[in-house]
Amino acid sequence: MARYTGPRSRIARKFKEPIFGPDKVLEKKAYPPGMHGFGKKRGGRKSEYADQLAEKQKAKYTYGVLERQFRKTFAKAASTKGKTGELLLQLVESRLDNVVYRMGISPTRAGARQLVGHNHILVNGKVVNIPSYTVKAGTKIAVRERSKSLEAITTAISRSNTAAYPWIEFNGNSMEGTYLSVPIREQIPENIKEQLIVELYSK
Repeated sequence: MARYTGPRSRIARKFKEPIFGPDKVLEKKAYPPGMHGFGKKRGGRKSEYADQLAEKQKAKYTYGVLERQFRKTFAKAASTKGKTGELLLQLVESRLDNVVYRMGISPTRAGARQLVGHNHILVNGKVVNIPSYTVKAGTKIAVRERSKSLEAITTAISRSNTAAYPWIEFNGNSMEGTYLSVPIREQIPENIKEQLIVELYSK
């Protein structure tokens, strides 16, 4: 499945948030891109639909999910008992590429997706190369033995801080960890107003 490969700093500036990770361009230009970005009125009120659409786009860019898959994920959340918005975020948080990212095996979700796709990740001892694979509570995630010497992985792990995610346990020395539980909404750090997404898809 194709992924967004355009200018990431432009998207980050659009939402005024480091959606793809630390962004030096955003730090210097914390305003929307384009000719009129700097002078654009901050008080202009967008329509309700525009707010809802923007929130959905932000979520999709953040987790690297395209429209068809995001819509299917929403449908699954909507058909499950509970708060649809929270369930939606829990489902995207439980994607294998996102779990690999949270464990610090890669500094970005795009990088984590690549590691999964290139057979570098084990799930309960078996290679799984599907980034959208849903990880369940108690699942063991590890770096494949022959991949443990990859500089991209060792550097990422040396700089990671998994303590920020209490639903994940990871041992940097053995390069393996456990997805302890599905995070509750309060634990998910992403600045996403999921209720706006629910309202958009409910129309």
